[in-house]
Amino acid sequence: MYLVVITWLYVTLMMAVAEATSSTGSLMGAVVTFVLYGLLPAGIVAYILGTPARKRAIKAREQAQQAAYDAEQAGNPPDAGATPGAAPAASAAPDAGGHAAAATKSPLVAPVRKEP
Repeated sequence: MYLVVITWLYVTLMMAVAEATSSTGSLMGAVVTFVLYGLLPAGIVAYILGTPARKRAIKAREQAQQAAYDAEQAGNPPDAGATPGAAPAASAAPDAGGHAAAATKSPLVAPVRKEP
């Protein structure tokens, strides 16, 4: 990816040099040529081609944060070892216990059941 960008910038730099050294050219024309034909398109192409790498980096960072959070909730911080003799804390994941839901506490509200 970078080879294409560097090559394109070299080509547009040579175009700008030819514009500046031409008898009918100007230094302002050379700057405009380099910016509009070189920097702007190369920047856009580099941004578009770099999108998958940015997405992978964001996903890896989110997974690392999730793993650190899960380890913290389990009672094992990632930078500290487990305390000897300490029981691991309950998981923060939903429905981690595998037990059935508790009945309602109030006798006024009947549990919802499927009709026979």
